[in-house]
Amino acid sequence: MSTLPYLRRGLLGALTIILISISLSGCERSQPATKFNETVYTFGTLVEVTLVGVEAAHARAAYNAILDDFDYMHATWHAWQPSALARINGLLKTGASFSLAPSVLPLITSSQTLSTQSEGLFNPAIGQLINLWGFHSDQRDDQQPPPAPAEIAALLESAPGMDDIVIEGLNMRGTNATLQLDFGGFAKGYAVDVAINHLRELGIENAIVNAGGDLRAIGRHADRPWRVGIRQPRGEGVFASLEIEGDESVFTSGDYERFFEYDGQRYHHIIDPRTGYPASQTRSVTVIHADGATADAAATALFVAGPQDWHRIAKQMGIKYVMLIDKQGRVHMNPAMARRIKLTNQPEILLSATL
Repeated sequence: MSTLPYLRRGLLGALTIILISISLSGCERSQPATKFNETVYTFGTLVEVTLVGVEAAHARAAYNAILDDFDYMHATWHAWQPSALARINGLLKTGASFSLAPSVLPLITSSQTLSTQSEGLFNPAIGQLINLWGFHSDQRDDQQPPPAPAEIAALLESAPGMDDIVIEGLNMRGTNATLQLDFGGFAKGYAVDVAINHLRELGIENAIVNAGGDLRAIGRHADRPWRVGIRQPRGEGVFASLEIEGDESVFTSGDYERFFEYDGQRYHHIIDPRTGYPASQTRSVTVIHADGATADAAATALFVAGPQDWHRIAKQMGIKYVMLIDKQGRVHMNPAMARRIKLTNQPEILLSATL
């Protein structure tokens, strides 16, 4: 059995990714005098904020402003502690109509759209299933076995989905008693988008917000593009790197982020809504997209889709750049991603048709 709680593993992985990103994006001998860099722990991971070309006082004020955003969103969207989302989940079970805070409505409507595009492979409505696996905890008990097949089958039979939520103006209701929202596969991306948009409103043009290796960057790192590292899905170090500039998000979903081992079997947190079990054909998926919310949801959906179906789902979700590493360690990419990414070794590469 495992001896290290999955949340601590996730934190160590996040720290590794951020250190990789720092080394690739900001370790020149001469740093610009106006570079600002701070790291905070939120959303269950380390979030690094880097601003370039901003006067020190302005940078500090902008950083404090987005910290307030993070605190609000974390308190509002937390899946298993008292929060606005917990209240919503309780009311959805009743089937009665209730009023919804305008700040939460875009999160739900965006999730509905992304869930439809992904054929339900991105499905924030399976919170009860995530909880059944023990991932609604800050520190999972390593002695806790996987759920019984009968428990999984019971939740699968009820098939909760985002189409079980009916929105009427600022009111909503649920039509499935087993519906329970969990935005774990989407919240970081949405939060990174909010942070970047807020920075832009404050006049900042060159910035990167990196949430445990999932990030969105705008502008440039002084006189060159931002450089991003993608971690090895097995072991430590950098698997690949790429450059980004303008406005792009890079998100990765991996089976190494949160997991536990029981009787020699590895169980990770990315659950296939079709089977009720962790998706088994993929080690990691990295996508590049304009906004973080879509990239975050797509990375989850394509992980579940696996090497056979990722191409179709990516096209439906409007994702142009994809790299998938399957359970054998083979790399699947579309040509657009292959032109941008630099691999640190020579894995077997399978190129798909153009998206």
